[in-house]
Amino acid sequence: MNREAPLSPKQALRLCALGELMQHGALTYGDLAQRVRDFTNHLVGPTLDMMGGSLELLRYDGLIEPVDDAPESEARLSLTDDGRKEFSALMEQGLSTPFNETVKLVVTLKLRFLHLLPADWRQARAVALARIYEQEAERLRDLREKYAGESEHLGPWLDHDIAQYERRVAWFQDLARRLQG
Repeated sequence: MNREAPLSPKQALRLCALGELMQHGALTYGDLAQRVRDFTNHLVGPTLDMMGGSLELLRYDGLIEPVDDAPESEARLSLTDDGRKEFSALMEQGLSTPFNETVKLVVTLKLRFLHLLPADWRQARAVALARIYEQEAERLRDLREKYAGESEHLGPWLDHDIAQYERRVAWFQDLARRLQG
């Protein structure tokens, strides 16, 4: 994964919207907005309140277009060729550490839409996700080594987080093996 260029919250919303259209074909603007809002609210709450502008930019940027002559509020939208390319580019783009709610959203979106990528890309995405979780576990191991002795509570808390990351590494490594098939 390209750690120098992680997805921003706006790009995460863009990935969600483009993925919805890749997966479901044409949707009305209202249906698309509702699907994006519903999915993101379940993960990060209603804090990503820039959705309306982000979805409008999809049309402005030439990533989506109406597929029928219905009035604008009822027109169904679908991806353009540029929209499909943008979807693939966003699926390939890196993650930042330390993890936050946006990274959690992006990882979940990448897993949700992984099946939409070409088969040879899927396994590489799983390997890259395992690697980023391993880097995060290593960062916390370093923190534990430096500061756990200062408090009886810090070490066990960091051990808890490290164990979660290690389980995720194992999960993604298993996914990568299954996708290699």
